[in-house]
Amino acid sequence: MSIATILTVLTTLRQLRKREHWTREQLETHRANALIQLREYIYEHSPFYQRFHRELMDRPLHELPVLTKTMMMEHFDDLVTDRQIRLEDIRAHMAALDGDERYLDRYWVTATSGSTGQPGIFLFNRAEWATVIASFARGQEWGGLKVDLRHHRKMAIVSSTASMHMSFRVGLTVQSPWISTLRLAAAEPLPTIVQQLNDFQPNILVAYASMARILAEEQHAGRLQIKPTVIFTSSEVLTDETRRRVEDAWGKILFNEYGATESGGLAAERTDHRGLYLFEDLVIFEVVDEANRPVPPGVYGEKVLLTALFKRTQPLIRYELSDSVRLASEPSISQLPFALIDGIRGRTEDTLYFPGVKGGQIPVDPSVFHAVMDTVPANGWQVVQDANGLTLLLSSVRDSFSDELLVEKIKQVLATQDVVVPSVGVQRVSAIPKAASGKAPLIKSKLPPISSTRHSK
Repeated sequence: MSIATILTVLTTLRQLRKREHWTREQLETHRANALIQLREYIYEHSPFYQRFHRELMDRPLHELPVLTKTMMMEHFDDLVTDRQIRLEDIRAHMAALDGDERYLDRYWVTATSGSTGQPGIFLFNRAEWATVIASFARGQEWGGLKVDLRHHRKMAIVSSTASMHMSFRVGLTVQSPWISTLRLAAAEPLPTIVQQLNDFQPNILVAYASMARILAEEQHAGRLQIKPTVIFTSSEVLTDETRRRVEDAWGKILFNEYGATESGGLAAERTDHRGLYLFEDLVIFEVVDEANRPVPPGVYGEKVLLTALFKRTQPLIRYELSDSVRLASEPSISQLPFALIDGIRGRTEDTLYFPGVKGGQIPVDPSVFHAVMDTVPANGWQVVQDANGLTLLLSSVRDSFSDELLVEKIKQVLATQDVVVPSVGVQRVSAIPKAASGKAPLIKSKLPPISSTRHSK
């Protein structure tokens, strides 16, 4: 990391720490002013937003239209605020990328995997990239890992090694003499991952939730022998059983984080482990239903509308994320001014739909499956829906376990959802299949997406 970037990150992190001592009123004032400044800037520099918000420039945020990824990519060159930026040139830059190079020598580039359609491409200038890095550092500080340039640390990251993945690009930037980093692809063979972790002996472990569970089982079996002082999970749903198995292996040192390629860290756990506190000084986070109407605390939304208050290069105002989360209904006991997320079900795409007994299509929340599948004594599981019904994949099942009893439990719980119960089968596998990124989703549908005219109970 260059000296200039280090100084910018440290300065930004100090600002974030100060905001954690604000009152809620101070936070709201900051957010209102930041939104005004953001909108003034983009209405002057972004041709797309000049058209998209025409006749709405003086309207409140909730009255503005929703920006989808498809829309953003179709109008990319007009949406960005630097007229030198060209999407065609960015793609050429990405294809030739070999390290921490920047597009036009000043923009860091990241991209989503495209698992929900075409990949999204995102740019950050130095100040914005420093904020992204500081947002992740804030989450780690909340887990007890203070930024400390006086002591050397060893961090192992088991996730994606794709060159455009957010964590990979951040990792390249933050390489320094103070942190030795081992980056492993979660898609690598498990024995290879275990051997490299044993050789490296990290004191910080960062991993997808599914991989953290697998590594915990390897630690229980004695094949993995590491002693991390803190573990961070992200990118996937962290179930209660996964947390329990990790804590059984290493103690209560697990902290979950929630981030997005679009804007970096969004929320993180603190030592109270009550949920994830939103970084509301950096983003406005609207939890909404399918029609983009706000849902109250205590209720899961269909998606999130994200407004990144610190982004000027590629402004995102009411940008649609297909994440289903729930804000806590109880007031926070923390001294932080931030709202609390007390539930994350994953992407809306993780919700499976079944024919209803009274017609239509009925959504079944992922948590319905979590409650049953998490009781299975296995290293991993996955529910797969296809035209023939459901297949329950189980890896490394421990003890004597009845597949037939599991099938019966799943059928019973589906019957309570007023759906036509499908055929259900169990398949024992050596490992849960992973996507190219190394993620292993808990719920997976191979059926065509349900149209926007969904039926809800």
